Amino acid sequence: MRKIRRNERGFTLIELMVVIVILGILAGLIVPRIMGRPDEARKAKARIQIESLETALKLYKLDNGNYPSTEQGLQALVEPPAAGAPLKNWRQDGYLEKGKVPKDPWDNEFVYISPGVHGDYDLSSRGADGEPGGEGKNKDINSWESD
Repeated sequence: MRKIRRNERGFTLIELMVVIVILGILAGLIVPRIMGRPDEARKAKARIQIESLETALKLYKLDNGNYPSTEQGLQALVEPPAAGAPLKNWRQDGYLEKGKVPKDPWDNEFVYISPGVHGDYDLSSRGADGEPGGEGKNKDINSWESD
């Protein structure tokens, strides 16, 4: 009853093994290259977040005449600062879209100092280790440096 037509044949075991070997070789070449990318992506995200915070700080200064102090910190971008003189032109919705100060890609707070050593303010992410300085993925990302 069963008739096998020549054009209805499936893949042979050898053909399947060749495909599996080719996929294994490709995975062996590609996976090691991809594995180093998360650190680069986190560094890029930290730079973008710093640029976004810098924009918010500039808007704050335009409205209020100066940058928030170190004591007021970046929290002054989302709620009116309690310390210092009351602000007349502080934006009702704050200066950050999501209504909260973001953490860096390693889930650490950004370091904000005003007045800064390198300008009106210094804004930094301490990198993966959360400590000042470092090399590689632990290297600080600073607002006054461009990479």
